Amino acid sequence: MDSNSKGVLEMDEMEQPKLSSTLNVLTILTFIGSGLQIVSALFQFSTAKSNLDKSDEMISKMNADGAPSFVKNMIPDPVLYKQMMIQSYENRIPILIIGILAAVLCIMGAAQMRKLKKQGFTYYLVGQILPFISLAAFIGFFIFAGFAFYFGAGITVLFILLYFTQRKRLVY
Repeated sequence: MDSNSKGVLEMDEMEQPKLSSTLNVLTILTFIGSGLQIVSALFQFSTAKSNLDKSDEMISKMNADGAPSFVKNMIPDPVLYKQMMIQSYENRIPILIIGILAAVLCIMGAAQMRKLKKQGFTYYLVGQILPFISLAAFIGFFIFAGFAFYFGAGITVLFILLYFTQRKRLVY
């Protein structure tokens, strides 16, 4: 077989489809990111009460006259921020469970894609979207009003698009 007849799949010496370097890097980054997500979910769960207790102090510091404007803009509405902290505390158990479940789905999806299985992309996609749905359901839609949300959503969309471009390499 010449190189043109192989199409988009890389083959090893025995003509078996081989994991591309791009897919290899993406899955390794997914394993790392998902591990950090699990640690982060556990940390947020364990500090939820402390964060709620400190929220009034944080709001007053953000609104202080001496605070730079970019700091003041981090919490656009103190009432919504306080409500978000209350909701985060009250729903900390389901948020923890869904956060860990989402990370596990991403890990399972990446593991499947390392085996060149198409179903891995579906697991990964669900694992990436699930936290956004759960946060909207348990905390409220004002969770979408901050830089951290847009940064996280941007990384999520980037990885989904990168995996999407690799779907043609998934053969099973």
